[in-house]
Amino acid sequence: MRRISATLLTLFLALVIISPFQPAYAVNPDEILSDPVLEQRARDLSVGLRCLVCQNQSIDDSDADLARDLRLLVRERLTRGDTDEEILEYLVARFGEFVLLNPRFSIQTYILWATPFVLILIGAIVLLVSSRRRSKHKPEPLSENEKAALAKILEDQEKPA
Repeated sequence: MRRISATLLTLFLALVIISPFQPAYAVNPDEILSDPVLEQRARDLSVGLRCLVCQNQSIDDSDADLARDLRLLVRERLTRGDTDEEILEYLVARFGEFVLLNPRFSIQTYILWATPFVLILIGAIVLLVSSRRRSKHKPEPLSENEKAALAKILEDQEKPA
């Protein structure tokens, strides 16, 4: 009995834990190419292309109509004989760098990735300079007249009104 319970528990945990991580492809059977090599190339390309509707999902995983159109476009270009790079260049020219899930390294992406570090560096410099200025400008001690005036103010506050 324990063996059956342990087996059922293991199967249940496997279904609950592992199944959400299985890929759920949205490719319809009518989209699949008859040539398995071209279909694999289409899948490899589709995994790296962003669904412009879902935005953080590949076109291979998305059920959106635009994702379907992009999948069909990729397959059409493959059947024409375009290389993977030509297809990617065509899509980037048409939809911009945003269509790539993993953007290429260019001056725009370099600026995008470097900006937080530059801002942190600027903030550290500002903090360093301001702390040095504060340490140079220590307040002067009170003169005897100021001490007497302060003592009088404190004395007046302590008296009941």
